[in-house]
Amino acid sequence: MQRILIADDDASIRGVLRDFLEDEGFHVAEADHGAGVLSALESGNGARPDLVLMDVRMPDKSGLDVLREARSATAATATTGSQLPVVIMTAYGTSNIAIEAIQLGAYDYITKPFDLDDVLITIQRFFEREALSHQVHELSTRLGERDPNEVMIGNSAPMQEVYKTIGRVARSDATVLVSGETGTGKELVATILHNSSSYARGPLIKVNCAALPETLLESELFGHEKGAFTGALAQRKGRFEMANKGTIFLDEVGEMTLSTQKKLLRVLQEREFERVGGSLSVKIDTRVISATNKILPQEIEAGRFREDLYYRLNIIAIYLPPLRDRRDDIPLLVEHFLHKHRYLAGSKPARVSQGAMRLLMDHEWPGNVRELENMIERATVLSQGNVITEEYISFSGADSRRFVDIGQRLRKGTSLRDLLSDVERQALSEALTITDGDRVQASSLLGVELTEFRERMGVFGL
Repeated sequence: MQRILIADDDASIRGVLRDFLEDEGFHVAEADHGAGVLSALESGNGARPDLVLMDVRMPDKSGLDVLREARSATAATATTGSQLPVVIMTAYGTSNIAIEAIQLGAYDYITKPFDLDDVLITIQRFFEREALSHQVHELSTRLGERDPNEVMIGNSAPMQEVYKTIGRVARSDATVLVSGETGTGKELVATILHNSSSYARGPLIKVNCAALPETLLESELFGHEKGAFTGALAQRKGRFEMANKGTIFLDEVGEMTLSTQKKLLRVLQEREFERVGGSLSVKIDTRVISATNKILPQEIEAGRFREDLYYRLNIIAIYLPPLRDRRDDIPLLVEHFLHKHRYLAGSKPARVSQGAMRLLMDHEWPGNVRELENMIERATVLSQGNVITEEYISFSGADSRRFVDIGQRLRKGTSLRDLLSDVERQALSEALTITDGDRVQASSLLGVELTEFRERMGVFGL
């Protein structure tokens, strides 16, 4: 009979879980503090539990403290990728708890309030995969040392899957492709992956592939020799060479031309390249993380992206859901941004009224988390750090009165061409506001090519 230890300082939760799991055929023991968990994990003579369900908050030691001590105690005998037989229970939805628990060796985590069927599925999955647990690499505890603002927020099911994937693949050197709409946090995922990885001692080099023309992108990525082209007055290292023993993040990789894609494919396959104008191969040990807001299989079908490169980049896929598909995370994100963007240094965070929160929950958020953060920062300033009410909620900086009644304008003699021109100008302006002035992301948000977007900006003098 498989033995399960329930560790929680709440007796009622222990009781519910004990009755349920005993009915499912498990032998159940209980602990109400962290020291009891450590004692049980260190016990012999067949008394050691096969699995521990442990709350992250307990009186003497937190669940993460217990994991740290248990990992330290077993470090001498643990094999690479070994896991502790622990499932963390937490009511707190920030990613640092979830990812750090996985990094410290926990098998999984569940959030309160939980469904008992979900608990059972998690337990069954643990025992089914226990024989293969050596394949999961032991993760470091570097996450706890990083900037508190460098954290993903969310308690929704899609985000929990993101956290688990990050925790399990961080120490691997496999290439990762992060996809999702503009403003979902793809660059943040790349930063977390790098800082949680064995490459964290090296640099994280970021390249926006869409911001550079093809002629410059190749030189930026691979460097060039002196005299390789007009203006090449000296040898110059490229971003790949600069990222040796570290990570390179290729943002907007879907914007690369087919010619550059071919050269990137060779780097991924052979881990070497030549500088522009050179003949000597430069070998590198660099982890590659890429990101795109395009649907690359569709780009492949249209002939704009190489299928072989796609499979090389997409060894590990992480999809970031749009904010409209995880609305339950909005209150958590709002609270985070209220603390991050205070009206004055040292002042208390602003508060959001119920009416304002309803507006936030109902908005579609085309700019996703970035748009929400910009809106909260703006509302905090306008409210002078007090209560943010509906009057301060003007999405993307838009004046709620800007859309003048069409009938009124027609009666004043405004033509259809002028009306459409005003709408287009407002759309361009809003896209730039949502994306913090990033033309590449703004053009993608509107679904137009970057060259066309720039032309229309010129027409309207933006």
